[in-house]
Amino acid sequence: MPINGSKVNNKIGRLEEKFNHSIVSQALVQILSLSESVESTRIEGTQVTFTDMVEEQNEKNPRWEIIEVRNYQQALIEGYERIKNGYPISSRLIKELHEILMIGARGSTQASGQFRKIQNFIGPNNRIEDASYIPISADKIDEYMQNLEYFINLHPYNEPLPINHLKNGDYIFNENSDPLIKTAIIHAQFESIHPFLDENGRLGRILIVLNLVQSKTVTHPFFFVSEELEKERPRYYDMLNGVRGSNPNWADWILFFLNACNRMSDRIHRKLVEAEQLAKSGLAQCNTESEKKVWVYTFSDPFTNAATVSNKLRISPNTARNALNSLAEKKLIYSDTEVKRNKKYRNYDLMRILRD
Repeated sequence: MPINGSKVNNKIGRLEEKFNHSIVSQALVQILSLSESVESTRIEGTQVTFTDMVEEQNEKNPRWEIIEVRNYQQALIEGYERIKNGYPISSRLIKELHEILMIGARGSTQASGQFRKIQNFIGPNNRIEDASYIPISADKIDEYMQNLEYFINLHPYNEPLPINHLKNGDYIFNENSDPLIKTAIIHAQFESIHPFLDENGRLGRILIVLNLVQSKTVTHPFFFVSEELEKERPRYYDMLNGVRGSNPNWADWILFFLNACNRMSDRIHRKLVEAEQLAKSGLAQCNTESEKKVWVYTFSDPFTNAATVSNKLRISPNTARNALNSLAEKKLIYSDTEVKRNKKYRNYDLMRILRD
């Protein structure tokens, strides 16, 4: 059966309902947003795995790959909080999120939070002659971004966006389109405008999440699509290139995006079901409230230690340590018996579910 927006929206709606009734939903928001941050960063070529990130996310002197993933997660959560509190997706918000992405990033940060002032291009090297795509000139960015804002939020005076520039037979997806189709268009248009010197790709994928929240397709940032996009990275880039130029192929791009969302909804549903089963099985083996709290906490921080648990749950270090050791004795989590100080505790069963 051909995929369509309604079918995928229904799947995401059922997923949302299940998520809202899950005992581990809030814990999984953190770990799923971390997974999204890793996958989106990997699309840009950063060689860091989800396991690396979980293992190293609390390092005091992280390598730059970890910094980039941390920045993405911070920008994602910050953007979500703004949308939840009623702020619309706007150029101002986009610039502020770009600034977060650029904290401690590779290369120059002079243009952090600012639209580019010079021409850029996408290509295999530093020669514009070899570019696979040359975006609009810098002097047109404000105009194009305002048009994109109107498409996202509707015109401030409820005026319809003009379509007189379109030819007969062109696709017309207006500002009132199905939320998933509209999100696909927003992402592709932002990537085509390419308003910043760097971090356009990752910021464009954050916009996918934010528009799904703003359109009330989801109420929490748990539905992400970067994992599926990363699996087909060359095709993803090819589909984006296909909507540019004088003969844009919107049909193939939108179908590609809907299929990715469809597969991702199935994947997240399976992860949520298995994670909830694991959580319930573990809770049935817990003897104290402290053990239960710590066990559920490991679903947001699968590789943790007593100091972190103590700080996050606001319990004493001894209570945290005793609960973790009890969970390890029950084989719910793993700890290295040879290590005596700063011992780490790992919820490998959850990690297996999240990586599959």
